[in-house]
Amino acid sequence: MSAGTFTACVCATPTVDAGGAGDSNGAATSPPDAAAVAGASGGSAGPASSGGTSGIAGAGGIAGAGGSGGSAVSSGSRGGVGGSGGTGGAGGGGGGPAVDAAADQNVDVRSVRDAAPPASDAPADARLTADARPDVVRLQGVFVSTGNMAVARWEHTATLLPSGKVLITGGEGHYGYLASAELYDPAAGTFTATGSMSTARADHTATLLPSGKLLIAGGVDGGLPLASAELYDPAAGTFTATGNMTVTRAGQTATLLPSGKLLIAGGGGYSGYLASAELYDPAAGTFTATGSMTAARQDHTAALLDNGKVLIADGYDASYVALASAELYDPAAGTFAATGNMAAARAWPAAASLANGKVLIAGGYDASYLDLASAELYDPAAGTFAATGNMTVARWEHTATLLPNGTVLTAGGMDSIGSYLASAELYDPAAGTFTATGNMTVARYDHTATLLPSGQVLIAGGLDINDNILASAELYE
Repeated sequence: MSAGTFTACVCATPTVDAGGAGDSNGAATSPPDAAAVAGASGGSAGPASSGGTSGIAGAGGIAGAGGSGGSAVSSGSRGGVGGSGGTGGAGGGGGGPAVDAAADQNVDVRSVRDAAPPASDAPADARLTADARPDVVRLQGVFVSTGNMAVARWEHTATLLPSGKVLITGGEGHYGYLASAELYDPAAGTFTATGSMSTARADHTATLLPSGKLLIAGGVDGGLPLASAELYDPAAGTFTATGNMTVTRAGQTATLLPSGKLLIAGGGGYSGYLASAELYDPAAGTFTATGSMTAARQDHTAALLDNGKVLIADGYDASYVALASAELYDPAAGTFAATGNMAAARAWPAAASLANGKVLIAGGYDASYLDLASAELYDPAAGTFAATGNMTVARWEHTATLLPNGTVLTAGGMDSIGSYLASAELYDPAAGTFTATGNMTVARYDHTATLLPSGQVLIAGGLDINDNILASAELYE
């Protein structure tokens, strides 16, 4: 840090133990203490964690497919989780000097002692607050730049590793589909290359297994769906092939079960949209068919419930029409059964498993291709969906990430007039309402969102308002 400058951590200090819940963005962690991850499909999310495919599991994740990738929400490349850019200083308030919000986590309070706090009636997430350490000042509810990815990409996955680093895989870049992968180091705020996948792929899933390895499955390469799968070994930094799926799939969800096996469901294959599902057994390194869903669907969401069952909801069918139907997978029986329908048909929403065991599904577009601001909650005890407060902005292909304090961060996406969004908002389960929070530094769509151990959320890649593929990344703190 150069002389005469200082930085502030803009972190959401954990106040609620949210263990066992996670976000669609695209990564899963082994139960029961898995952390929530966004994703984006690319990310799949297992118990308490997407990246998926993105946060949420939207295709590729509920974690966004996901991202589904982490959290009890499966996520794929959406982002989760599914799945950049710097920020100026936050005003000191009361005419005080601006505080430069950079990626560093600590700032000597003496450096900003002359900065008056915002007025008492300012929004809580805009105030300077101090935690238990008197030498640390934290700005809450803002996005700040971090290092750029080595390669611009979208429809990739982002998965939190046990080391605290985040693995970014595949996606689509400026010159086609990508086999490259890179690691984000929160301590350094930088991305570095790691081994490449054996196959270029986008709209795939990436799921953290109990062994610490990650399963990468399906997706598209050159526009063709893939059946191949591979394992990433964080210790070696390499990918190796594992057994193929029983069918080709892209835009599927991947959800880690309490047994340690992985449920792959739906997506699009050579024969069209799929109702089929299969299980990956890490011990054998093979996929085997399990019961089929009641409806073929792609770009849907998947969330692991506290009872061990998996909620599959929304997506679109073979006619590219958004679905309101939902179903439950029972691992003990190996079958799917219908559960209550959603209040609205949705494709490409974002979903997050909440600390209370319910599942939030927000946004997307409906059967008339109209973007939605509405949101609803699935109650596993009742088997029903009920409306909750609306988002402040209609959006789809956004991310939803469960934060340590129990709120859910929804960020980016596209609105009802086709504009990409920089806006973000927080869902409060206790109040059942969404409120605006700080904007991202860059409007982005089809990105990934990953919850870090610090409580920060890493936002990476996607498309900007001009359809440029982004290498930029940012942190919500």
